[in-house]
Amino acid sequence: MKNIAASPDEEGKKAAVEQVMTGLSLLEKAHGEISKGKPFFGGDHIGYLDIALGGLLGWLRVTQNFSGLKLIDPESTPNLSHWAEKFSQDPAVSRVLPDTEKLSEFAKLIFSKFKAAQ
Repeated sequence: MKNIAASPDEEGKKAAVEQVMTGLSLLEKAHGEISKGKPFFGGDHIGYLDIALGGLLGWLRVTQNFSGLKLIDPESTPNLSHWAEKFSQDPAVSRVLPDTEKLSEFAKLIFSKFKAAQ
C-alpha cells in the first residue's frame, strides 16, 4: 500500500495497485472459504486473523483516500467489504480503530519526512 502513495511515476503506481488488488482478491476468496458465510474470518466472532488484517484496515482507507481508488468495495470485494464494515462496527474495535482523517494527516507527515530525506 505504501508503494501506491509513494510511487514516483504512474507505472510504479499501477504495478503497486495491481499487487494490492491481487492480494485483496486472494483475501476475498479466503474469506469466502474460511468464514463459510459468517461475518468474520473466525466465524461469528472476531478471531486472530480478523485482528491481524483489521490492523491494516486504517492504512487501507488512507491509501484509498490518497489514491482515489476503491480497493475494498461491495462490487469487487463483497466479502471483504462486509467484513470491514462489521469489524469496524464491533464495540471492541470501534473504540480503538484509528480515525482515517487523523491517520491521513500522520501519513502526510511521514511522506514529507521521506521526501526530505531523499
